Amino acid sequence: MDLMRLLGDSFEYAKDAIWGRWVRWLLLLISTIIFPLIYGYTVRVMSGAKPAPELEDWIGLFIDGIKLIVITIIYSIPLMILTLLPVAMYFIPVSSTVTPAGSGPESLLSPELAAFAALAIFVIFIVAAIIIGILSTFAMVRFARTGRMGEAFRIRTLLTHIGRIGWLNVFIALLVMGIVITIAQFVLALIPLAGPILLFLLMPAFIIFSARYVALLYESAPAPA
Repeated sequence: MDLMRLLGDSFEYAKDAIWGRWVRWLLLLISTIIFPLIYGYTVRVMSGAKPAPELEDWIGLFIDGIKLIVITIIYSIPLMILTLLPVAMYFIPVSSTVTPAGSGPESLLSPELAAFAALAIFVIFIVAAIIIGILSTFAMVRFARTGRMGEAFRIRTLLTHIGRIGWLNVFIALLVMGIVITIAQFVLALIPLAGPILLFLLMPAFIIFSARYVALLYESAPAPA
């Protein structure tokens, strides 16, 4: 996989989308505040539109944005459950003996076993977050390509597509994208006074860059029917 091509193409795409197109840039900034609109715009970018599409059909953008948010929330449910597990374990009573009035709940596990369980849950959470993150990324692009929410939950199809590219390749590609964006935003944040303003002004560019990048990653192997 040519990561430099993905980065270069995505950068040029984002630059062409906003540079010199001040009205579109302003509308995109407004859309980041009314966030379902910017989500809807990413759907159009991930659909493969080139060059970057105009902001038209605002109702359609808003609806697509809501759909994308719903897809994201549904995929995040397993991670929410894993996050709540340590809290649930804490409230399991130590025995059937009634604890004195006013005393707090005691854990069923010994401190050592509780620490091991917490570590195990943390490792499982990290692995699950990586897998679900990759799945949800491809789910969002598949929704953008087909226009049907149901396609975002065809897990077997998504797994087949990711397998064609290679799980490690996809993980590395997404990691590189995250690192590049983080470094760019960190450098901007270091600029005295103007840093936060520049971060806000360039937010549409980062969003378009990310959407184009995952769209190209999706295209790096044929999608199953």
